[in-house]
Amino acid sequence: MPIRYIHPRLHSEYSLCDSIIRLPEKPEYGDPAKAPRPNLISRAVELGLPALALTDDSNLFALIKFYRAAEYTGIKPIAGCDLWIADPADPQRPYRLTLLCENHHGYLNLSRLITRAWREGQHGGRARVEFDWLGQAHDGLIALTGRESGVGRLLAAGRADDARSQVDRLRALFDDRLYLELTRTRRDGEDAFNAQALQLAARCDLPVVAGNDVRFLAREDYEAHEARVCIQQGQQLADPRRARDYSPEQWLKPAEMMAELFADIPEALENSVELAKRCNLELNFGKYYLPAFPVPAQHTLESWIRDQSRAGLETRLAARGLAQGFSTDDYRLRLDTELDVVVRMGFAGYFLIVADFINWAKQNGIPVGPGRGSGAGSVVAWSLGITDLDPLRFELLFERFLNPERVSMPDFDIDFCMEGRDRVIEYVADKYGRDQVSQII
Repeated sequence: MPIRYIHPRLHSEYSLCDSIIRLPEKPEYGDPAKAPRPNLISRAVELGLPALALTDDSNLFALIKFYRAAEYTGIKPIAGCDLWIADPADPQRPYRLTLLCENHHGYLNLSRLITRAWREGQHGGRARVEFDWLGQAHDGLIALTGRESGVGRLLAAGRADDARSQVDRLRALFDDRLYLELTRTRRDGEDAFNAQALQLAARCDLPVVAGNDVRFLAREDYEAHEARVCIQQGQQLADPRRARDYSPEQWLKPAEMMAELFADIPEALENSVELAKRCNLELNFGKYYLPAFPVPAQHTLESWIRDQSRAGLETRLAARGLAQGFSTDDYRLRLDTELDVVVRMGFAGYFLIVADFINWAKQNGIPVGPGRGSGAGSVVAWSLGITDLDPLRFELLFERFLNPERVSMPDFDIDFCMEGRDRVIEYVADKYGRDQVSQII
């Protein structure tokens, strides 16, 4: 059967203010037969949706879960985001603009816009994008402008000419990657907007696309969604004065139902499918990106870590002596075995970077823990000064830390004195570049 409709805009539970749609915890949970509870992907599979767009509010938190589960179940994942654009005419009321990733370059540009919004554009707890920023990061992105957009706001105010000027500004950036979104969810002002939007689209030769602004999976989830919204807003469900910004129609409707809803505007349905065809984001997983560690000209990362580890081991043994029952050859054999694994798995640079900032801290009077977790089982780490525990003396296993049969990024648990911790972070950022360093929570 021909594909009749693709949802171009949807919020998940990671839009913390207005959605209760869960993402599967594991890719296989996208399979309805395996899912412990209904989630976005399992429901999409039940509905037979071939593609789906996720456009959370000012973030891409759900992207990896969404992407992996969608691909696992054979659904095409479309990545996007609802951004809030600062309105110079009304600083207290930013307007919405939806951006979809056409390709990987668009994904990088969207990431830059979101990052900049949170770092430079926060106002009243909301991350905002200045319109001028779009001029530096619009390639590879498709824009949807709808009822809550700047265009929608101008149409609602009866300023059709200004709305057309806004369309011209957006088209100068996005060209044929600009669409006017229509929704029929029975919300106040929606019908009036749609009527004016269709007139504007005809005057500007602007393609329209049908959306449902999805916030929950099934119609009966509306009350639970409203409770979620009230929690976020600090209001009560029974309060007659609270804003009713959502409707019971904003659920993940089957394509057939959307086709009936927009039967009089077939191009809006066709364009939803066209959008899905245009968006082709490929994400690669399992590859690690590390800053370049500087080594002497005559060395590679691999030869340098072997050189430094062997020299460090001799220093350790001269200072600490041998563990009972072990010879110098036992230590050297263990070291070389570990080095072969580290080099073969591509983690030589990682060990050298960690050793670098730990030894810098020690040399600058910042107390560092002796080693905690599985990393303490590495003779390489002990030889480089990352840890201070002799693994052979305490019968610690290297394979618990790094194992070629279980490829994962090694993780050293490091404890710095809280009074000197900021100095270590500053050192790492200065040495490797602030764009190469981040903190996790």
